[in-house]
Amino acid sequence: MKRYFRIAFTVLSMLLVTLFFAAITLRIALHGHEVTIPDFAGMTVAEASTAALKTGVDLQIENRFYSTTVPAGRILSQAPAAGSSVRHGWQVRVTESIGPQQVAIPNVVGQPVREASIAIRRNQLDLGTLAHIDAPGDPDLVLAQTPPPNAGVDTPRVNLLLSSSGGGPSSAFVMPSFVGMSAGAAYRAAAALGLHVTLLGDTPQPPVLVVTPSTPPNIAPPPPQQSNGPVVAQSPNAGYRVAAGDTVRLTLGRAATTATAPAAPPAPR
Repeated sequence: MKRYFRIAFTVLSMLLVTLFFAAITLRIALHGHEVTIPDFAGMTVAEASTAALKTGVDLQIENRFYSTTVPAGRILSQAPAAGSSVRHGWQVRVTESIGPQQVAIPNVVGQPVREASIAIRRNQLDLGTLAHIDAPGDPDLVLAQTPPPNAGVDTPRVNLLLSSSGGGPSSAFVMPSFVGMSAGAAYRAAAALGLHVTLLGDTPQPPVLVVTPSTPPNIAPPPPQQSNGPVVAQSPNAGYRVAAGDTVRLTLGRAATTATAPAAPPAPR
């Protein structure tokens, strides 16, 4: 019996020793080629690429953002953070600065997607996500854009919401935002969706102009007599579910300059 215990004890000891050395080997294999990520922030892309090559990590430029503090062509941020321990060949994602924003976001709402794409790229911007929604009228017209015209942005990318004729004229869709657009541009975009448009001035009793979809969508309606500024409010608000034939009320702000009304004729004596 003692002989069996000695044999079992010997086998168990050898097994434990084998497991111990296997664990050591595995640890060396996993951590023996670890490197420490350097701080790439503020480096040029060329400097960061050289530092990554020397360290043994793979540098990947993931995004390009505007920045008023970091000059163009230098690294804004990185992930994983500087000082992290990773395996040799690990991918480090960085964001490159393209300097301060020097271009204006164009207004492409109501344009065909091809013309909108040309206008976006002419302003040295990137065409972002293209989403479609069932809407009456011609397909591939820009119904909404993100960011809106002349907005301050972080990335040089414009996303577009395009019309699609797959659902027919009775399809419901999401109301886009017309706020900030001129009266003519807002009218064309709303009329392309088959909406009835009511333009309201910002006076207590403003004149009202109702436009039906039968009006040619390429002709902008005359603005109300007392208010011809940009759209400052709308009802229903953006994001509500509407359908062709519904009415959208657009409130126009005052223009920067207004025409002086003609003087009334003198009263007869």
